[in-house]
Amino acid sequence: MNIVEIVIIGMGLAMDAFAVSVCKGLSMKKMNWKNAIIIALYFGIFQAGMPVLGYFLGSTFSSFVESVDHWIAFVLLSIIGGNMIKESFDDEIEKRNDRVDIKTMLILSVATSIDALTVGITFAFLKANIIISAIIIGVITFILSILGVNLGNKFGDKFQNKAELFGGIILILIGLKILLEHLGFLSF
Repeated sequence: MNIVEIVIIGMGLAMDAFAVSVCKGLSMKKMNWKNAIIIALYFGIFQAGMPVLGYFLGSTFSSFVESVDHWIAFVLLSIIGGNMIKESFDDEIEKRNDRVDIKTMLILSVATSIDALTVGITFAFLKANIIISAIIIGVITFILSILGVNLGNKFGDKFQNKAELFGGIILILIGLKILLEHLGFLSF
């Protein structure tokens, strides 16, 4: 497996984290670079760590993980998205979900990186250099996540009242997309 292939895989894996980062940026009243870096670090570390974990688990648990990963991602993203939609109808704009607390970020990080676990299992079969692969995937995810927060924040400034609603809908749609892809109804 060459570097170009790993970069392409990394970009594909980072798309869910990018989309969620856009949602987090939408929720911010004004751009908060500290929070953007925290978000990017969580997503980058999880996107890098999951393939490593998958690599070491190898084929032992691959059939179990592959059979439920899409359901786990769908449920987690739907719960978070549903909460964002509920909060969007709250009259207090201050209650927007721009939190980067450990609980919120762990849930989002697991939900957006669970596919990377199965990629790691594939890397084990292909005898890929897991350290180089994980670093590339983590760096790509980190960069795209910061970009996502920034883009989401710029968009959110124009539509502050609907940002939380839009973000929640996007999270649910990402979860639905993951579910439908794994069930064979969509192929991207």
